[in-house]
Amino acid sequence: MDPPPPYAIRTERLLLREFTPDDLDDVQAYACDEATVRYMDWGPNTLDQTRVFLDEEIERATAALRPHIGLAVQHLATGTVIGSIRLGLWPHRNADFGYSYGSAWWRQGYGYEAAHALAAYAFEALDVHRLWATCDVRNVGSYAIMEKLGMRREGTLRQNQPARDGGWRDTHLYSVLASEWTPRRC
Repeated sequence: MDPPPPYAIRTERLLLREFTPDDLDDVQAYACDEATVRYMDWGPNTLDQTRVFLDEEIERATAALRPHIGLAVQHLATGTVIGSIRLGLWPHRNADFGYSYGSAWWRQGYGYEAAHALAAYAFEALDVHRLWATCDVRNVGSYAIMEKLGMRREGTLRQNQPARDGGWRDTHLYSVLASEWTPRRC
């Protein structure tokens, strides 16, 4: 079901591809940015933490079976890695995905463009039945992408993740089924 690496999913403005060691500076640029990681359960990263992340993604890409497909999101015009996107493959043709984009690249349609490309790949190439994703309830940009993809909010998980302030955060759960998926132009 999972074709061998390397992955290379091209859109009009982006390339979703395997990470390389040369991506360290670009990944660190968004991984240490407070705005970028505000609603994430990681970051802001030190250079060492980013190096570990990158090494882990490169190592995972060599596995024969890949239940986790992590890809760099590269801006074609500049060659800059502007974020990352991942697809997790689960039993029974279920998959989840998540993404993170540098705040300098927000509100330009790149998040939707990359998420749409990966969702289309999951349904069309990997025969996924159900694709789901979660986000912090305050992350309006993230759930706007999910809703634009045609995903439905299935509910809200209450106080399921530790929050940066020492309390707890709520998480929205979204999904879309293969029977509901309608490929859209970006």
